[in-house]
Amino acid sequence: MVFSSLLFLFYFLAAVLLVYFLLPKKLKNAWLLISSLFFYAWGEPVYVIIMILVIVADYVLGLLIEKRKDEGRIRAARVTLIVGIVLNLATLGFFKYANFLIGNLNAIPGISIPLLDLALPIGISFYTFQSMSYVIDVYRGDVRAQRNIISFGTYVALFPQLIAGPIVQYKTIDQQLNNRTESFDLFGDGVRRFITGLGKKVLLANTIGVIWSQVSAMDTAEVPVLTAWIGILAYTFQIYFDFSGYSDMAIGLGKMFGFHFLENFNYPYMSKSITEFWRRWHISLSTWFRDYVYIPLGGNRRGLPIQIRNILVVWLLTGIWHGASWNFVAWGLFFGVLLMVEKLFLLKWLERAPGIVGRIYTMLMVILSWALFAFDSLSAGFSFIGAMFGAHGAGLFDTRSLYLLVTNGLLLLIGAIGCTDWPKRLVAKLENGALAKHSAISTACAGVVLLAISVLSVAYLVDASYNPFLYFRF
Repeated sequence: MVFSSLLFLFYFLAAVLLVYFLLPKKLKNAWLLISSLFFYAWGEPVYVIIMILVIVADYVLGLLIEKRKDEGRIRAARVTLIVGIVLNLATLGFFKYANFLIGNLNAIPGISIPLLDLALPIGISFYTFQSMSYVIDVYRGDVRAQRNIISFGTYVALFPQLIAGPIVQYKTIDQQLNNRTESFDLFGDGVRRFITGLGKKVLLANTIGVIWSQVSAMDTAEVPVLTAWIGILAYTFQIYFDFSGYSDMAIGLGKMFGFHFLENFNYPYMSKSITEFWRRWHISLSTWFRDYVYIPLGGNRRGLPIQIRNILVVWLLTGIWHGASWNFVAWGLFFGVLLMVEKLFLLKWLERAPGIVGRIYTMLMVILSWALFAFDSLSAGFSFIGAMFGAHGAGLFDTRSLYLLVTNGLLLLIGAIGCTDWPKRLVAKLENGALAKHSAISTACAGVVLLAISVLSVAYLVDASYNPFLYFRF
C-alpha cells in the first residue's frame, strides 16, 4: 500500500483517522501500532513478523543497556549494545545483501551457491536504522529506555515514515510518543503538507517519469546525445519529486497525528557544492550517518587523513545502504571522492567563484550520479553516461529526440522551476503584498489551489497505469 493510492486515501487513512480521534489518549498509540502493522502486512504479510521481532528485541535490549549502565556495568552495557547493532545489521544484511554476496562468490571459478531469492522486506533499510538509533541513544545516555513496548513499537512501525522515511531518530521523537498534542491548526497544516506532497508525487514525478521510462527502455548504443540528456533530466526531476513528495506526505501525516518530523529536503538542486547538496538531500540519512558513523569514527577531530578516511567509509556505506549492487557502491564512492576533493581544495575555490559556477558544477555531478543510480548494473550506468556524451556514435539528435523535446519541453521546464524555492517565494510575496490586507481572499485562494491539486491527483490515480515509487527498493 502506498500513500499515492485510492485504497490508502479513501479507505485506510480515513478509517485510521476516524478511530484515532474517537479514542482516549491512552489508547491512541495502541491504535497507531495496530494500524501500522496492518499497513505493513498489507504488502508484506509474512515479513511483518520480522518487524515485530525487531521491535521486541530492541525494546528488551534498550532496557538491559539502561539497567546495566545504572548498575555501573559499563562493559556489560557495551556488549549489549554491540549485540543490538549486530542483530539489526544482520537482519538488514541477510535480506538485502545475501544474494549480492552469493552472486559475487559465484563469480569465482568452482563456486556455485544457490541464490536465496528472498523478497526484500519493504522499508527494512529505514526501520532497522531507526530501531538501531534507539539502542545507541540509550547507551549514550541521550534518552531513557522506553518502558512501554506499545509506545516503542509505535515509534518503529509508525506508518507515515515506515517505508521510505524520513529516518526518525528516537531522541527527536521521544517526548512526542506519549506527550504530543493534536490540534485543528496542526491537522490543517498536515493536510496541506500531505496534499502538496501528493501533487509532487502524482502530478509531477509520475508524469515526468514516463519520459525516463521511454528513454531507459531504448538500446543505449542507439540513443543520441539529446535523447540521453532529456531522459536523465527527466529522471533527475522524477526522483526528486517522488522522494521529496513522499517525505512531504509523511511529514503531513505525522502532523495529523500530532507528531513533528524533521525536514528531509531543502531544495537540494539549488546547491552550490556537493557538500551543500548533501546537507539538503535526504537530510535524515545524512544526519544518521553523521551521528552514528562519521562522528564515532573521529569525524574531523583527528587530522585530515583520518577525516578523508571517515568520509570515504561513510559514503561507501551510504551507497551500500541504497542497494545491493555495484552501481550503488560506485554511486556512493563517487560522492565520497567529490566530497573529499571539496574538503581538500575545491570548496574554497567554489566559495570565491560566482554562484552560477557552483550550481552548474553541482548539478552536472548530481546528474552523472543519477545515471549510475538509475540502472541495476554498473555497466548499464556507464553505458548510458557514454550515450550522454556521444561515445556510441549515435549522433547529437534524431527525429525522436526532437519529438521528445517538443512534446515534453514545457513539462521539463515546470520540473526545473518546481525544484527551486521560486514558487514558495512567489506565494510568500503575494501573501505579504497584494493579499496581505485580504486574509480571507488569501485563504480562499490557497484552498482552491489545494482542492485543485487533490482533484487532479485523484483523477490521475483513477486512470493511472504508471504509479511507481522509486525508494521502495531500498
